[in-house]
Amino acid sequence: MKRPLASITLLISALSLLSGTAYAADPNLGRNLAATCAACHGTDGKTAGINANLAGVPKDTLVQTLKAFKSGEKPATVMNQLAKGYDDAQIEAIAGYLAAQRK
Repeated sequence: MKRPLASITLLISALSLLSGTAYAADPNLGRNLAATCAACHGTDGKTAGINANLAGVPKDTLVQTLKAFKSGEKPATVMNQLAKGYDDAQIEAIAGYLAAQRK
């Protein structure tokens, strides 16, 4: 009988990690999510290539751009698909981290 209760408790704990509250509790969330941007936009958003440099771009600009990619308002070959994988809290975290980086 104790096993179902333990399973339910574990499930509730796991689901709470997926909530927006859990996002705010992780001080490294923005950095960890922004690591997925490094292949094209460089480490910490500092690119040496042809893609946009994201380091130091104002947070509001990054949020607006990512949401435009996500909605399809801003066309792209890859970014519109990638942006769809993030919820609004994750987009805020990524944008906040990249905005705080030095150019």
